[in-house]
Amino acid sequence: MTDGASFGSAGTMPGSGAPPLLRMTGIKKSFPGVLAVDGVDFTVGVGEIHALLGENGAGKSTLLKILAGAQPPDEGRIELSGETIELESPLDAQARGIVTIYQEFNLIPTLTVAENVFIGREPLRWGLVDWARMRRETRGITERVGLDLNPDRLVADLSVAEQQMVEIAKALAVSSKLIVMDEPTSALAESEVARLLQICRDLQAQGIGIVFVSHRLDEVKALCDRLTVLRDGKLVGSADVADVSIDDIIKMMVGREVDRLFQRRATHRIGEPALRVEGLSAEGDPRDPSATRLYDVSLSVARGEIVGLAGLVGAGRTELARAIFGADPIIRGRVSVDGQAVDLRSPAGAIEAGIGLVPEDRKQQALFLALAVRLNLSIAALGKLTSRFGFVDEQAETVMVDEYQRRLNIKMASPLVEVGNLSGGNQQKVVLARWLALQPKVLIVDEPTRGIDVAAKAEVHQLLFELAEAGIAILAISSELSEIVTLSDRILTMREGRLTGDVPIEEASEERLMQLMTMGAPDRVRVHA
Repeated sequence: MTDGASFGSAGTMPGSGAPPLLRMTGIKKSFPGVLAVDGVDFTVGVGEIHALLGENGAGKSTLLKILAGAQPPDEGRIELSGETIELESPLDAQARGIVTIYQEFNLIPTLTVAENVFIGREPLRWGLVDWARMRRETRGITERVGLDLNPDRLVADLSVAEQQMVEIAKALAVSSKLIVMDEPTSALAESEVARLLQICRDLQAQGIGIVFVSHRLDEVKALCDRLTVLRDGKLVGSADVADVSIDDIIKMMVGREVDRLFQRRATHRIGEPALRVEGLSAEGDPRDPSATRLYDVSLSVARGEIVGLAGLVGAGRTELARAIFGADPIIRGRVSVDGQAVDLRSPAGAIEAGIGLVPEDRKQQALFLALAVRLNLSIAALGKLTSRFGFVDEQAETVMVDEYQRRLNIKMASPLVEVGNLSGGNQQKVVLARWLALQPKVLIVDEPTRGIDVAAKAEVHQLLFELAEAGIAILAISSELSEIVTLSDRILTMREGRLTGDVPIEEASEERLMQLMTMGAPDRVRVHA
C-alpha cells in the first residue's frame, strides 16, 4: 500500500446530508519552536466511533486538548452539530456535551468514588449534598461499566484498572454528545477491555459519538467505524476501518513496513539462573485493600533469558514484582540473585543485589515529572557519581546521561527539559536508562509499553532483546498476550496469586495462555529452577 492510498478526506462523511456531530477544519497550533498541529481536518459523525491514530508526537494530544477546550487553536474552525463554536475552557466543552477521558487519570485520590464521579455536579437537597442519591447513582453508573465498587471507597485505594473505569463512569454521568477516550484500555486486562468495548457500542447505539485513541490496533479494527491518521502534526488521511488492514495502518502511522518493526530476537544465549524465587508468599501492598495475596510462588529467570508473566487483572503479577523488589512485605519465602539471598526488607536490598524494577505506572511511581530528564535519569546512580566529600561529579553525570540518551535514542531538546514534557515512549526510555546506569543483573519490567505508540513499542522490544543478549535476566509483565508471545523465551501464567503454568515459547499460543490464566490454579506450580 502506498502512502495515502485508500485514504480519503477527513471531512468526508458517509451517509445522508445531515451535518456531522463534529467538524474541525484547518486546525493549527504552534508552541515555541514546534508546529504541533498543521492544518488538520477531523470529522466525527453522530453515533460514530472514530479512531484518531498516530505516533507519540504526531499531534493527537494537542488536537484533543483543543477539542477539550484546554487550549485555543491558532487557526481553524470547530463545528458541533453544524454550529460554529469557540471552546473557552474545559467546563465550556463539557457544558456543550464534549467530555474527555485522558490517558493520565484526572481523579482526586483523597476523595471517594462517588465524590469523583459527581465532582462539581453534586446532587442537592434543601441546599445540601444529597449523599444517599449520589451514592445510589454512582453505584448504578459503575455497574454499567462492570465495576462492583463501594461508592465510599477512596480512589487512592483502587487499582489502576479500577481507576480507569471510574474515569469512564465520570463521563457517563455527564449528558454527553461526544466522548473522547485517550488510551482507555492501556491499563485494562482483556476481560476489562471486552467490557469497555461493549460500553462503547452501547453509547454508539444511543447516538453518542466517540473519539477513540489507542495504540492497540486490533481494538481499533474490532470497534471503530472510521479512522484518521496524523504524522508529524499533519493529516495523513481518513478511511473506513473495514477498508484497511492493521499493516496498512501501521505503515501510514510510521512510514515503514510492519515486518520491519516487530521481530522476535534471532539468538538466545541463555546462561545459568540469575534470579530464583522460592516459596514466596505475601499479602500485597498494605496500602491497597484490593491487592492480591501471593501463595507459595517459585520461579527462576536465567541470564540472557526473557521470561514473560501473563495474567488477568488481579492475578498478582504486579504484587509479585513488588515483593521480589522488596517494595511490599513478604510472609515467607526466599529471593536470591546469583545464589546470594536478597534482603527484602526494602527496595534498597534488592537494588544492592542487582535487581531493577520498571513499574507499571511510570508517571506516578517512577518519574519526577517537574524535574529535568538529567536528574530523573541519574538519580538512582548518584551513589556512583558522588565523591567521598559528598558532591556529585557533574561531568561524570553529563557523560552518563549523554551515553544513555544516545544508546536508547531518547528524543529531547535537552537533558534539562522537564521529563513530563517528553512523549510516553521517551519517558519510558528514561526510566529504563535509570536502571541500566546501575548495571543490574535482573530487570523486572511491568507493562513496559503501556501507553506508547507502535514505533516506540518496537524500540522498547528491541532494547529488551539487546539487554537480554548482554546477559541481563528479564522478567516482563504485560496485559497484551501478543506482546508476551513476541518478547518471551518462556511464559509463566498466574491466577489469584498462584502460578498456573510454565510454557516454552515453542508451545505458546494466546488460546493456551488464556486457558492457563483463567483455569483453577493448582496448589503448587513449580517452574524452571
